[in-house]
Amino acid sequence: MKIVVLDGYTLNPGDLSWDGLKALGDVVVYDRTPADQTIERIGDAEIVFTNKTVIDQAVFAACPGIKFIGVLATGYNVVDVDTAKSKGILVANIPTYGTTAVSQITIALLLEVCHHIGEHSKSVMNGDWTNCADWCYWNYPLIELAGKTLGIIGFGRIGQGTAKIAQALGMKVLAFDSYEIESLKSDTLQYVSLDELLANSDVISLHCPLFDSTKGIVNKDNIAKMKDGVIIINTSRGPLIVEEDLAEALNSGKVYAAAVDVVSTEPIKGDNPLLTAKNCIITPHIAWAPKESRSRLMDIAVDNLAKFLDNTPVNIVNK
Repeated sequence: MKIVVLDGYTLNPGDLSWDGLKALGDVVVYDRTPADQTIERIGDAEIVFTNKTVIDQAVFAACPGIKFIGVLATGYNVVDVDTAKSKGILVANIPTYGTTAVSQITIALLLEVCHHIGEHSKSVMNGDWTNCADWCYWNYPLIELAGKTLGIIGFGRIGQGTAKIAQALGMKVLAFDSYEIESLKSDTLQYVSLDELLANSDVISLHCPLFDSTKGIVNKDNIAKMKDGVIIINTSRGPLIVEEDLAEALNSGKVYAAAVDVVSTEPIKGDNPLLTAKNCIITPHIAWAPKESRSRLMDIAVDNLAKFLDNTPVNIVNK
């Protein structure tokens, strides 16, 4: 069984092992694959793993030996799943590996907005405290979260995990989702309409998938419905935000701060308006990346292939 991993570096830059896959076949791992080398590298392989390398109609036409594609991520838009289905090729994703990690960084980004810990530490290292006339100082407004309201758009596993941490901090949670879970409702958590969430949240965090209905959900019109001074967090998908509209709202003060781990085009382009917007924190898509989370991803990817080979496929996105 010939197995090709097209872009394995971000999953395993050297601190994990490919031995699980190697036990299932003859494995070749590429750190990255340029688009013009995808077909050549797949060749006659039967099993292909990809993270961000595109597998489209042209690839399927040139590589008829493919039987299974494993996406090393939850999102699978890099694969033409309809063409794969028409050819009887199963595509599997990794649905639940990063729940804890993404919930954690969501709150970490919010806390950074509230306290600017990194900037204050840098200020101290630069000598500002040594030369201060007082025993303390702060360079940014400091925000206490207890009693404030967190609006979560998309209340799946990650949204729920984020809500638990927020509730532990004393926040109230408003959730917007097409599916409501009655057992989660409480004095500190309730489901509301999108407009209610926008109007009543001090902080809004995005945890919904990227669909046509959610693309650009943070836009000029919806920002106008939000509280003045709202904080916006995005650890889900970059295109959920119309970045020009968010930058304008940050610069005008309508939105107090934003913290995003994802942007519309990655790596981020030099002309992205959020790079020069006021009070905006940007991290390079690291929410998923703690070693513990990547180890779970690797284990699930191996299990997906093992189950496929055993004729009991799981996590198939194009049944």
